[in-house]
Amino acid sequence: METTTRTDEQKDLTSVVTRGVRTGAARTRDLTPAQRRAVMFAQQQILKARAAKKAKDERQSALHRMWQEEDAELSRPRASVRRQEVAGEGKDVSLREAIGHVLRDLRTRDHKTLREVSEKAGVSLGYLSEVERGQKEASSELLSSIAQSLGLSTAQMLRMVADYLESAEV
Repeated sequence: METTTRTDEQKDLTSVVTRGVRTGAARTRDLTPAQRRAVMFAQQQILKARAAKKAKDERQSALHRMWQEEDAELSRPRASVRRQEVAGEGKDVSLREAIGHVLRDLRTRDHKTLREVSEKAGVSLGYLSEVERGQKEASSELLSSIAQSLGLSTAQMLRMVADYLESAEV
């Protein structure tokens, strides 16, 4: 008997929530205090979920705008001029710096954060940052893991490093 009562209460509660405010307001007199609290709680949860979704959408649109601005900035010829200036000064680019530059460039083009790549590659966030800045030497296993987390093979990534070094020498 108790299970049928619970089922009936759940049906009543569901019908009140699904019918909306107008019909629900008239039926709230038929609800027990516990059912009224449950309805109020459900309505609060719906409002919180909507607010969270709105905040998430706003964050996503802000990120999207930021990425578009970065893409527009990267498409300007200024980046290649900067490479030529570095090469023109006679400063040699080390392999460590070239690898870091290529990894950071790949990550930012894909709009990935350091945290996302480090978690996927199984590398600490700080260590990945130091590799990207050219401050740490990365092992071949580590480079392979980072390249895979960026969606590339190790060979593709190393070809990009070689191309970068070649362009820096010119």
